[in-house]
Amino acid sequence: MPRHKISRRTVLRGAGCTMALPWLESLHALADSPSPSAFPKRFGVVFLGNGINEDHWSASGEGAAMQLSKTLEPLEPLKHKINVIDGLFVKALTGQGIHPGQTGSLLSGAHISKGAIIHSGISIDQMIANHVGDSTPQSSIVLACEQPMTGYHETNFSMAYSSHISWQTPESPVPVEVYPSLAWDNLFDNRGSLLNMSILDRVKDRAQDLAKRVSASDKGKLDEYLTSVREVEKRVEGMRKGKEDAEDAAKAKNTVAATMDRPANGLPEDLRDHARLMCDIIAIAFQTNKTRVASLIISRDLSAMYYPFLDVKEGHHAASHNNNSDGYERIARFHVSQYAYLASKLDSMKEGDGTVLDNTCLMFLSNLWIGRKHDNFRLPLVLAGGLGGTLKTGRTLNYLNESEENRKMCSLYLSLMDRFDVKLEQFGDSQTRLQQL
Repeated sequence: MPRHKISRRTVLRGAGCTMALPWLESLHALADSPSPSAFPKRFGVVFLGNGINEDHWSASGEGAAMQLSKTLEPLEPLKHKINVIDGLFVKALTGQGIHPGQTGSLLSGAHISKGAIIHSGISIDQMIANHVGDSTPQSSIVLACEQPMTGYHETNFSMAYSSHISWQTPESPVPVEVYPSLAWDNLFDNRGSLLNMSILDRVKDRAQDLAKRVSASDKGKLDEYLTSVREVEKRVEGMRKGKEDAEDAAKAKNTVAATMDRPANGLPEDLRDHARLMCDIIAIAFQTNKTRVASLIISRDLSAMYYPFLDVKEGHHAASHNNNSDGYERIARFHVSQYAYLASKLDSMKEGDGTVLDNTCLMFLSNLWIGRKHDNFRLPLVLAGGLGGTLKTGRTLNYLNESEENRKMCSLYLSLMDRFDVKLEQFGDSQTRLQQL
């Protein structure tokens, strides 16, 4: 194929596998450099349960002069590409009781129901996925590093509200995928005999052919891209073996692995390995155009996660009841560092004159402000990425002194959905867009 015939949407195809290419300049030598709006917009959410240490969560100033607090320090290299937003809240989740009643409609602002029949609202990520999902093999990916809970809280709210932030219908949360190997296999249609064959082996002939027809610099980018895919694939393979061993052990005990505690359930004992791999999967999913919408719950509400590598003895939920301690600050900063890692990964992926992050909105969010008080009248919130030039970055936006009407999370959601051409008159409890955004 002559070089000028190579499509901007060139993909590597192989046995049961399609991988969209990253931006390569030589594929567009005869065309003008496209504007940021020419690239797909993506949306992602990274969730931390139970709040932060309020003494170390703040930001001031703009651009290079922005000052970040201790917990937000991992975002220092990206501060020109983030917005730290303070003072927003979800009114429907205040005064409902603690935990599930503070989480159940975090991304929709809907009123939730007690008792056996759960009812929330379609979340912003799924609203966007319903609009852009036809352009990708998967409309969204919904990942977590902890198994969801079952049963009911003492407030008579279902634990489903604490375990999920993404809802596909008011009655149904999107099931979370906690196993990296299953998330990876779903992305690349790995099943049957293909499980034993590397993705790169399946597209090798096409990749070699393409490498002959692009510039030397683009060949280097292609090699780097394929190498990064293979590195993640290798780590996934290691976790697949752990999952298979856990399933065999569970069968011997006449149970299922998912009901067992980690690492017996096949999930890595060290959250650092798990969270980092889930972030890598999201980054590759965005870069290969497998999906444009993703969410990741690193620790859910009422989390049972432990952090021995942070020198914290209590589990996550117990530690949040002393959330202004140094230990809990380390927990919150660890979660911000995973968010920063994912944002940095997206920012390293070139796309035209910008990066994948420049065409993304990646949100960091928690359901509480002060864990020991179960205070959710303001929520910790960071946005990274410029959504194809539609979202100004490098700012601190403070709505604390605004009226309740002007500090609604759902106003933010309406503003973000506008940028995906999802035009709604109302979402949750808001009919207005967020000022200053």
